[in-house]
Amino acid sequence: MIQSLIKNCLAMAIIVGIAGFQPVQAQSIENPSVNLDMIDRMIEEGKERSQVMELASYLTDVIGPRLTNSPQMYRANEWTAEKLKEFGLENVRMHEWGPFGKGWELNRFAMHVSADGTYFPAIAYPKAWSPGFDDTVRGEVVYLDLENYKLEDYRGKLEGKFVLIAEPAPSERHWNPLATRHSDERLLQLANATQRVGPPQQQSNAAWFARQQAAYERAQFLMEEGPLAILDESYRGWSGQVAISGATLPASPETPWSERPRPHEIDSPTPVPQISLAREHYGRIYRMLKHGVTVEIELDMQVTFQTDELMAWNTLGEIRGTDPAIADEVVLIGAHLDSWHTGTGATDNAAGSVIMMEAMRILKALDVQPRRTIKIALWSGEEQGLIGSREYVNDFLLEVEGNIQNPTSVTRKDGFDLFSAYYNVDNGGGQIRGIYLQQNEAVRKLFRTWLTPFERWGSNTVSWANTGSTDHVSFDRAGLPGFQFIQDPMEYFTLSHHSNMDTYERLEAQDLMRNAIIVAAFAYHTAMLDEKLPRKDNPLVTGN
Repeated sequence: MIQSLIKNCLAMAIIVGIAGFQPVQAQSIENPSVNLDMIDRMIEEGKERSQVMELASYLTDVIGPRLTNSPQMYRANEWTAEKLKEFGLENVRMHEWGPFGKGWELNRFAMHVSADGTYFPAIAYPKAWSPGFDDTVRGEVVYLDLENYKLEDYRGKLEGKFVLIAEPAPSERHWNPLATRHSDERLLQLANATQRVGPPQQQSNAAWFARQQAAYERAQFLMEEGPLAILDESYRGWSGQVAISGATLPASPETPWSERPRPHEIDSPTPVPQISLAREHYGRIYRMLKHGVTVEIELDMQVTFQTDELMAWNTLGEIRGTDPAIADEVVLIGAHLDSWHTGTGATDNAAGSVIMMEAMRILKALDVQPRRTIKIALWSGEEQGLIGSREYVNDFLLEVEGNIQNPTSVTRKDGFDLFSAYYNVDNGGGQIRGIYLQQNEAVRKLFRTWLTPFERWGSNTVSWANTGSTDHVSFDRAGLPGFQFIQDPMEYFTLSHHSNMDTYERLEAQDLMRNAIIVAAFAYHTAMLDEKLPRKDNPLVTGN
């Protein structure tokens, strides 16, 4: 009987061992495959037990906007770290980088407009790092009419005034829908791309320089005259939308972009307060002035600068690799956690951040055993020039001294040769429809294979084109594989981007859930490859 019991126990142990065993799904770049069983489990976990919208609500509704170095940004760093620990990630920590400069927090703001017995509250927001006022201020509004007058005509006349600096944009109608998904034609265009897709080349002619010079002279004049505030209209949008970024300081067009002063820098001069209004309200004030009506503004604007916390943080965490031969190699997924201060930073980029967090939660919930280590990074300083991800690359992968186009020295760090790939989400909350190759043709077959299970969602476009302006660029320009997914535009550039409309309501639950599953699948399959992802030729690292 004892022998029978021993046999039964051994048999049970074998069955349990087989049930809990996850076979290593090794695959090569030349002969890629998809672990369909794992994909099915990811889809079930990501759909039936998703936490992505709960994460999104807390990050946007409770923590709110997350300007780099603001108290809300530090709170977001700490909260995301707590959640990653809850999910079971290892080595959760803050990567401190900097110094960044001054933090800024908007504590109170209200603008009231009155003229000739008429009153209305203006829809407006101050630009980040604008100074505030201890008490409510009042003053007349002046239009800086430089078509009929010269700057010197306003000398000594702007103190205590609010200054409108430009004519309003001509009105537009919403003839086209604000929210759209990629059409089949657009996806085909992306799939057939054969040359670099990037921003238009900046004009270098005399007319462009003259406009920039005039703007510089105007900004310098206003700094000297010190009006109460400079008013402009939202740089995009109608229907009460206010799109905004940071205050600016005068800079000659001859000054290289990287050397221009920024108001968040500790040693930068204090800018004149700068406020953007909804186009409808800016236009109304302008037209009232053109009618000869005296317009007055009452402004309550209180801000706090943080100068004791000069360093900024990225939130990091990981799932350790299990293959002793390649466990120290890294697959990194990430998104920027910082935002501007008008809305709550939902589509830019709480969406990307919670997608990455949910992808890691899915992987841990399924107890995956990746061959390589899978890491997550939630960046700060993206909105000020990809600074958080750039400093991560400098600290752990490739340190570049001087201008990256013409560096004085380049030093490979230990992590450079251990790095496989970086995947980024930062084009709003729209569904992933594919991925940009970033001109890395060697991974086309691989990515096409990994997207196959998601054809049912219309997510199967692979584009040779590259795309810029977000954190994968920090890796790509260092010669490392860095990729951004193709996403449906939704209302991103028409409504929510950098605006007061960038709130939780702009997020689509199904899109975020699907995106987290796709990211988890890409991270998992990259971690299971026999090789690291191939790299493009890059003169920056050749011979180093």
